[in-house]
Amino acid sequence: MAATAATPQTKKAPRWTRRKRRENFYGYLFLTPWLIGFFGLFLGPGIASLFLSTTKYDVISAPEFIGAANYVKMFTADELFWPSLGRTFYFALLAVPLSVAGSMFLAILLNQKLRGVSAYRTLFFMPSLVPLVASVVLFKWLLNADFGIVNQALRELGMADPPGWFTERAWAIPSLVLMRLWASIGGTQMIIFLAGLQGIPESLYDAADIDGANSWQRTRHVTIPLLTPTIFFNSVLGIIGALQTFAAAFVATEGGPGFATWFFSLHIWKHGFDYWNMGYAASLAWFFALIIVTLTVFQMQLSKRWVFYYGE
Repeated sequence: MAATAATPQTKKAPRWTRRKRRENFYGYLFLTPWLIGFFGLFLGPGIASLFLSTTKYDVISAPEFIGAANYVKMFTADELFWPSLGRTFYFALLAVPLSVAGSMFLAILLNQKLRGVSAYRTLFFMPSLVPLVASVVLFKWLLNADFGIVNQALRELGMADPPGWFTERAWAIPSLVLMRLWASIGGTQMIIFLAGLQGIPESLYDAADIDGANSWQRTRHVTIPLLTPTIFFNSVLGIIGALQTFAAAFVATEGGPGFATWFFSLHIWKHGFDYWNMGYAASLAWFFALIIVTLTVFQMQLSKRWVFYYGE
């Protein structure tokens, strides 16, 4: 009797059906605009600027390769490099903590179950909808040293010599910080804090009430710890935005008085579009991008020590 060996049947790999192919085609088709924008407006210009940072380029003539000369220049020969970087960090250190703390405090107030609270949320959010240039023009009028409403009020209160605001070196950056707070405290940061507050389980507050906690203890031991992810998120975005501040200083003071508001982003713009030194401007931009990325990574690592995620 001959023994027959059973041969295992090999399964063929499933072929894509016509419907599957059509779905993939439309998927890639809808993805195409984003890909065009990514390569045409982000990756392509980014690679080009990295190349230009190693060249001497004034837009009119062809780029001339000079290696790392631009990077050496920024550290050794650019007199405004370190001062502009210092002013930028000084502005961020003033604006971001005040903005985050103010937004959180306002969100806690507007999270109460009171009649008409939605109208108050809308009113506080409206300044963030005002275009930045319009806000700058408004504050230049309000803080005018001679006829501004703020200084007029200070004189009525007995101050003989009110601040010069945008016209005095010592007050120029605080004036920009004040303008930023007006637009940011009730804006997106407040909305994000409100979302974080409404995500805190009510049962935790009930447990705190049973333990006899007062309103401050509830805020300190329940609200703030559970808001740390939101605080971290707003802080990261706030620092990135503050470091990139450009339009407010450009419109309000153009870097003055006496370079008091000459921020790093304005320094980049001046070299690129005023002095037409595109190669050096590109090297400044890449150095600044490296600082922002490094600072963001540092914040993310530091967040592991103080950010509390409920349920983990």
